[in-house]
Amino acid sequence: MQNENLKKPEYHFFTSGEIKPSGWLKRQLQIQAEGLSGNLDKIWPDVRDSRWAGGGRDGWERLPYWLDGFIPLAYLLDNEDLKTRARYYIDRIIAAQAPDGWLCPCAAEERNRYDMWAFFLVCKVLALYADCSEDERIEGVLTRALRCVAKHIETNTLFNWGAARWFECLIPIFWLHDRINAGGSSNDGDWLLLLARRLQIQGIDYFRLFEHYPDCQPERKWTYLTHVVNLAMCLKAGALAGRIDGGDPETFAKKATEILFKYHGTAAGHFSGDECLAGTSPTAGTELCGVAEAMYSYEHLLSASANPLWGDYLERLAFNALPAAISPDMWTHQYDQMTNQVQCSCLPEGKVVFGTNSGESHLFGLEPNFGCCTANFNQAWPKLALAAFMYRDDEIASTVLVPSQLTCRIKGVPVEITLNTEYPFRETLHYTVEASAPVDFVFSVRIPRWTRNAGITIGNFADSNPADSNPADAPGGSFFRIRREWKGRTEITLRLHFETRLVERPAGMFCLERGPLIYSIAPAERRVMHEFTRDGTERKFPYCDWELFPETPWNYAFTREAPRAEVIEAPLSAIPFSPDAAPVSLKTMMVPIEWNLVDGVCEARPAGRALGKPVPVTLIPYGSTNLRITEMPLAD
Repeated sequence: MQNENLKKPEYHFFTSGEIKPSGWLKRQLQIQAEGLSGNLDKIWPDVRDSRWAGGGRDGWERLPYWLDGFIPLAYLLDNEDLKTRARYYIDRIIAAQAPDGWLCPCAAEERNRYDMWAFFLVCKVLALYADCSEDERIEGVLTRALRCVAKHIETNTLFNWGAARWFECLIPIFWLHDRINAGGSSNDGDWLLLLARRLQIQGIDYFRLFEHYPDCQPERKWTYLTHVVNLAMCLKAGALAGRIDGGDPETFAKKATEILFKYHGTAAGHFSGDECLAGTSPTAGTELCGVAEAMYSYEHLLSASANPLWGDYLERLAFNALPAAISPDMWTHQYDQMTNQVQCSCLPEGKVVFGTNSGESHLFGLEPNFGCCTANFNQAWPKLALAAFMYRDDEIASTVLVPSQLTCRIKGVPVEITLNTEYPFRETLHYTVEASAPVDFVFSVRIPRWTRNAGITIGNFADSNPADSNPADAPGGSFFRIRREWKGRTEITLRLHFETRLVERPAGMFCLERGPLIYSIAPAERRVMHEFTRDGTERKFPYCDWELFPETPWNYAFTREAPRAEVIEAPLSAIPFSPDAAPVSLKTMMVPIEWNLVDGVCEARPAGRALGKPVPVTLIPYGSTNLRITEMPLAD
């Protein structure tokens, strides 16, 4: 039972002990564990030799960032080696905690200059570790740490990243408050709510910022208020702050996303930022950290509001922008991805298309531009898996439509729910609900907005004999709720209906969508490997830097036949997102056009003429591409 002064979210998250990935999602997490995420503490000095673990390298955000994804990855896969390594770092962090609760690796005289963002982040990581591991030490560690934060900000107000990301500390604050006050109406956690309010007072007021938003046009200058990662994070600020002030959890996020998508939106469902807001050009960059943090914000918004809209936004990023910026083997990644990215080569000085990032930002490598994304992208896939199911009093909801299995208790009865699906590459989802004893509850399924409607069939197989079959239709953009007494084994089949659509983008360009996926032309690529050492960090195969050059034509325009494209399905391979084995593609007639490549970047909009008659062209999912052309003009 939670204190009445802290508003409950509509849905609660399950833990890694209750949710397990399956199917293609499990394979994606295994690839991540076999790649950079699962080996970063072996090869990257900023983690391996971090000051957090007694070394001399980075002592700020990088190790906590990595743990924020590595911990749930380890426990979702139930990998003993990964779990042992996660505990090693958690043990070192706990052992180094100062008597007054200070957690971060800096001397006492440095505290007033230490940016508190890393303190907030490591507190969030510790709460996550407790949920995954059930480590009983964490409640005491966080109590001391957050009391230290409360005292620290009395005389050292928030600044820089701590001020920009104050609301992230609400996550461990609420985690601890719920446990302190569990089982009664004690007010022992009131000091935590006071801390939450004081953080809000000292932090950036994003709510006022978006009342009259000033940054509608991109500028080549760096600011905290246009930084794409700060803005991706702040989308959940209203949902988190609403728990202490009673406000609507999604009003702010709706306003912010409307503005950001209008002036800086990308076809892949995010807003640009290289490193700050960069407009709507298909050659603007989008930082991978921003994608990962926006996904996490949408997960919290979905939890706080139970509005299926946020699940749609989440899936759009997860199935498109996220895999596109990471190599298929997950050993390298980009700092910036581009919607129209036909070449990834070092851009010449003075010709860098990115607003405040370097000309290497779109290379695939260990840490192109900055290392923050190297550490932070690791959270995106594991936390998506943890958002597959959510719950409230007498309801379990399938919130993100990824293959997974839930094992939990509802009203004291063990229940297991399995989702077998190849969505988003296919339109059919199969659920199995097994209850060990009769129990009444609601099972809800999120119906994405990109399906006209969903056909649902329910069959009860409690006695190896179908007791009922109830076909029903559910509209897109809703939750379909089934209330009944569940007993034995019940199977539910959900059939979605994807439409292929030609969607208009700014400046007279278009992109092709089908269901949750957008589609791109992916030219064959020539890869150039660069192995070197910089600032004491070695890049060598497979985590070296790669330049990519197109080897086949990419310069086309859509025709009005595009919505009638032929859908071609192929078996899912061992690598779900790869240009070499895309599980679904669209074949349509397109017109070759004059379109120039200038200094390594294609023109934002081609001004050239048609170069011939329409020819058949195959497009694959955006998330399966390394090189791509996505936004194209429409030929007359």
